Amino acid sequence: MRHRAEQSGSIPRDKTEPEWFASALSRHGGIIRKVAWTYCRSAEDRADLTQEILAQVIAASDRYDRDRPFATWLYRIALNVAIGQVRAVYRQARVMVPLEDSHSGIAAEPVDHERREARAALDAAMLELDPYNRALLLLYLDERSQREIADIMGLSPSNVGTKIARLKRHLRGSLGLVEPEGDDA
Repeated sequence: MRHRAEQSGSIPRDKTEPEWFASALSRHGGIIRKVAWTYCRSAEDRADLTQEILAQVIAASDRYDRDRPFATWLYRIALNVAIGQVRAVYRQARVMVPLEDSHSGIAAEPVDHERREARAALDAAMLELDPYNRALLLLYLDERSQREIADIMGLSPSNVGTKIARLKRHLRGSLGLVEPEGDDA
């Protein structure tokens, strides 16, 4: 069972500031990798985005409030940097940065054929989403609570619930599971 501080996303305070920050970053570094995998197609682009996220995290480290969950703070920075880069690329090339063809680097467990097909269909549907809804879906798929998503995205929890419901309805339509009721997402 995880330590209570790990469950809440905070890190014990028995370390000096640099040690504490390095420990927190090490413990939650998977967040940066997930965001990079979600927003970048090539390994080189993922490495560049990861480096930019880390630079922004280090630059903002003195503004982190240790009374709040580190994971929430890290997600907010990582997503803001990723969305900013997507927007910059989109403005320059007028195309979206596609999602990686495979997320096998994220999951540690083997995936059967049906799950791979379902994941490929979900990835294709995610490609059609704008960066904001892609971030919302990433947090939802990462099983973050509505309150955590609200903190990360700067929304109210009820607004998050509404946006997730619309996004799910849109994805069901995109995946052919039900007819879409409108293009709300």
